[in-house]
Amino acid sequence: MCAMDRSDPLYNTIGGGYSRLRKTEPRIAARIWAALGDAETVLNIGAGTGSYEPPARDVTAVEPSEVMRQQRPAGAAPVIAAFAEALPFPDQSFDAAMAVLSDHHWSDPLAGLREMRRVARRTVVFQWDSERVPDFWLVRDYLPEFASFCFAGPSIQARADVLGARAEPVPIPWDCTDGFFHAYWRRPSAYLEAPVRRAASPWALVGPRVEERAVRQLAHDLASGSWQARNAALLELEEADLGARLLVAG
Repeated sequence: MCAMDRSDPLYNTIGGGYSRLRKTEPRIAARIWAALGDAETVLNIGAGTGSYEPPARDVTAVEPSEVMRQQRPAGAAPVIAAFAEALPFPDQSFDAAMAVLSDHHWSDPLAGLREMRRVARRTVVFQWDSERVPDFWLVRDYLPEFASFCFAGPSIQARADVLGARAEPVPIPWDCTDGFFHAYWRRPSAYLEAPVRRAASPWALVGPRVEERAVRQLAHDLASGSWQARNAALLELEEADLGARLLVAG
């Protein structure tokens, strides 16, 4: 999606609740881990709290935010304070490099992706197609201001081209356990909860005035039934293609 540097003080502030709400979604994790193939050594870039680090592999994590590093659980992979755009590793140091919903936070996403390709023989990136974000009902009807942030960074095709990757759709289950921005697409009342909003960067990007207006409008529409009327078809789905893509190369 949009670009924001994880070293920024704002991100260190909004990242405080990630360990509680940004948990591993097993169905997405299974896709990511399968895409890693037979890689034994894996570099996780923009690793956050480590929720998608594969078990039974030799994982090294890179995470520039101290707030995020402090939330990594005991027994998690060793973590290095570094930036994706300047990875402190020799060429082809790892069997695979992965990034899960993190490259939109890098100051130069394409430079970071080139670094991934440099240090690993296989690359796996889970990210959103920014061109699909304005279609999400939360953006379309309540946060149109966020769309402009999404188009500020490179497209999903530009990311794929840098990696030489194919893009695979990843449907999001209705009961997704990872609280990223799109996770509650069939559970709209969750967006009325402040901790849920704090765990996703778009709310911080649009600012408190826009957030307050959006939450007020959503609460009104849920109470009146107009949200349900507009989005009735979603309530029948078990999963939805909302634009999440898995980029796989190597």
